[in-house]
Amino acid sequence: MQGLLGVVGFLAFLAFAIAQLAVGYAGIDHELGVGWAWAALIVAFLFRFTLPITIGSFFGAMNVLGWHWALAAIFAAPGLLLVIPGVIASIFSLVKR
Repeated sequence: MQGLLGVVGFLAFLAFAIAQLAVGYAGIDHELGVGWAWAALIVAFLFRFTLPITIGSFFGAMNVLGWHWALAAIFAAPGLLLVIPGVIASIFSLVKR
C-alpha cells in the first residue's frame, strides 16, 4: 500500500510538472513568441534554470487560460502556500514582543 501511494504521488507530481511546462511554454509563446518559448524550455532542461518557465506559467495561466491572478500565482509557485503563512506568523511574533 505504501508503494502504491509513492507511485501515485510521483505520477501526480510528474503530471503537475508537465502541466506547468506546457502552460509556461504557452505563456511565453503568447507574450514573446515561439523562439523565446523554446529557449526557455532549453534553458530549463540544460541548465536547470526554471525561473523563465515559472514566470511563463504565471502569465500563461493568467492570460492564456484566463485564471485569476491569485490562482495563477499558486499554480506557478505552489511553495507560496507554505511561505506566505510563515512570513505572516513571523511578523506577528515580532509585533507581539
